[in-house]
Amino acid sequence: MSRMHEQDSTPNGIPATSGRRRFLAGAAGLAATAVAAAPASALTRTPAAPSASAARGAAPARHQVTAAITQTGRRRLGSLKVSSIGLGCQTMPGDLYGPVTSRADMVALIRTAVDQGVTFFDTAEAYGPFESERIVGDALRPVRDKVVIASKFGWDIDPDTGARLGLTSRPDRIRKAVDGMLKRLRTDHIDLLYQHRVDPTVPIEDVADTVKDLIAQGKVLHWGLSEPGPRTVRRAHAVLPLTAIQNEYSTLWRGPEESVLPLCEELGIGFVCWAPLGMGFTTGTMSPYTRFTAEDRRTAMPRNSTENLAANMPLVRLLEEWAVRKGATPAQIDLAWLLAQKPWIVPIPSTTRLCHFLENIGAEEVRFSRAELAELNAAVARVTIHGDRLPPAALAMTGVEAPPR
Repeated sequence: MSRMHEQDSTPNGIPATSGRRRFLAGAAGLAATAVAAAPASALTRTPAAPSASAARGAAPARHQVTAAITQTGRRRLGSLKVSSIGLGCQTMPGDLYGPVTSRADMVALIRTAVDQGVTFFDTAEAYGPFESERIVGDALRPVRDKVVIASKFGWDIDPDTGARLGLTSRPDRIRKAVDGMLKRLRTDHIDLLYQHRVDPTVPIEDVADTVKDLIAQGKVLHWGLSEPGPRTVRRAHAVLPLTAIQNEYSTLWRGPEESVLPLCEELGIGFVCWAPLGMGFTTGTMSPYTRFTAEDRRTAMPRNSTENLAANMPLVRLLEEWAVRKGATPAQIDLAWLLAQKPWIVPIPSTTRLCHFLENIGAEEVRFSRAELAELNAAVARVTIHGDRLPPAALAMTGVEAPPR
């Protein structure tokens, strides 16, 4: 195993830290409930310890987080140090799962995440398109030197209509995309730049060489690939060492365990999980009776059909059982399970609600003994998941191998 993947940790892979004054995972749920109805922009944050009434379980005052749930865990993606749980900003433009409260609330949520110890923020030019990067740029400009921003290129996007016209990773398109990102993100560099999907018409060596030039210019610091084929990973890494691979991964979708995670471990590459909560499924908020609105893209996911939602409920019941057992929530169990797999795995749950954000980072407090982790791993492995994770066209873009040079 690569030395960059070695670190002192507890059984769930979180570095041990003594003397921390923090809420346990169950308290995260209580704090979240109290602020669920409040827009993020209306909330005030105080660093003080919980009051006596809060310690007894009483709800804190409306529009106030009376005790910060501060994330202190840090992990390494290659040589890049980030918070153990990041914040995915894909849903913030309001065009993925449905409308958001307001753009101002999204900016406030990101700034709250910084206040609570999150240092890793994930976006892409395709999210919105462009608007997610603008939100992230506006939110993080005052603290740019304290955070890590990741973004992605790889789509041919019409600048007027925002339509995605197909994949493209031509060198000239990559350079143009990065220049646009820098303006929208209001920064002079991108900490982690991913190829969003492998372009089946462009050799990955050409992509790596282009990113190498951008690194030499100071516009990019690290790079990675999203949903690539394993041979493409090796070829890319040989030209320019990769910092991270970003794939979907959760108790609902464990595909990376077959070849991608072993490859990351072999090469010393970090792994970032998108959709670490199964697009909401593993939070326990869906049921066989769940129906999605027309603007919610989850309605197109085969695993979200009425039949498959019902068939996949055993996983939710398992997470709920463990949530009761550990004094947590199903979402926290799923995120803690991811953190426990390897110390170089970093989930980036997307959310547009402060209550969900607080719940998510509270997962850092959930601990599994080695015996518990073995038991949970075995139980998750016994659950059969029904339905593909993505529509056919999107699924065809995953695991693609780049053409030879």
